[in-house]
Amino acid sequence: MTEGNFVDYVKMHVASGNGGKGSAHLHREKYIQKGGPDGGDGGRGGHIIIKGNANLWTLIHLKFKRHIKAGHGAHGSSGRSTGADGEDAIIEVPLGTVVRDTETNDILFEITEDGEEKIVAEGGKGGRGNWHFKSSTNQTPRYAQPGIPLEEKEITLELKVLADVGLVGFPNAGKSTLLSVLTSAKPKIADYEFTTLKPNLGIVKYRDYQSFVMADIPGIIEGAAEGKGLGYYFLRHIERNSILLFLIPADAKDIVEQYNILVDELRRYNPEMLDKERFVVISKSDMLDDELKSEISTILDEDLEADYMFISSVAQQGLTELKDKLWQMLNE
Repeated sequence: MTEGNFVDYVKMHVASGNGGKGSAHLHREKYIQKGGPDGGDGGRGGHIIIKGNANLWTLIHLKFKRHIKAGHGAHGSSGRSTGADGEDAIIEVPLGTVVRDTETNDILFEITEDGEEKIVAEGGKGGRGNWHFKSSTNQTPRYAQPGIPLEEKEITLELKVLADVGLVGFPNAGKSTLLSVLTSAKPKIADYEFTTLKPNLGIVKYRDYQSFVMADIPGIIEGAAEGKGLGYYFLRHIERNSILLFLIPADAKDIVEQYNILVDELRRYNPEMLDKERFVVISKSDMLDDELKSEISTILDEDLEADYMFISSVAQQGLTELKDKLWQMLNE
């Protein structure tokens, strides 16, 4: 999936259908001049339904569909015939989609399961026909109920990427390179910061035809939890990952400090993210000789509050061991 095709934020206007009018018909036949009321009910207006689809990875199919309308309910007719219900409008979304009310920014619901359906705007109920209103004192009511009007809403769809492993790190830490080596994904790779502006997903193939999903999240900067850079857009994608894989380059000035800054940004954005399993990889370690690795390991053993591993995506060092470790963590 190319970066331009990854759409994770869509605003739209939705309108359900009007309920159909009830009929005020009075029964008439050749030899029945003054029959009783037989007006049928109006049909229900169509709902606007959000439905989860596990085969979708992005909201790009909704990028240019900013107005969604459901069908109106048909009016009731004679013979107590109920009008047809309006056609529902179904909006299919990838799993991990959050639906918000645009005006209040309140979360209405989240879609996390394939086939899960939620009504975001209910169709109006159909009006009752006049036969409901007949009584001993009013045997020929000449009125019926109108249908209930449609419901309109401005909604925002936000996609939070669902993945087994999320790559977390500062810009230019080597996340995209690692994803490109472990999976068939083709993220943009360059030697400048913020090469990645949208998440990239890749499937890591493991032994015995097993696999797991890895997400390359755009780089975090200090202050992202306060919205610096594109902090909110980046951080919300990390919420849906089972394991957080922290990538810190071997040439960083202070590996422990970088890790602590990243953890602090996650904590300030959402403290619950610290409950996820974490693992640290020191990337670009092909630049280190054995003596330097030993020195860094001594420091990390004392000060780093997480397990770690040295890898090199370019030199293909430690990648098999990394996949083994991640698979073990996912299946514990």
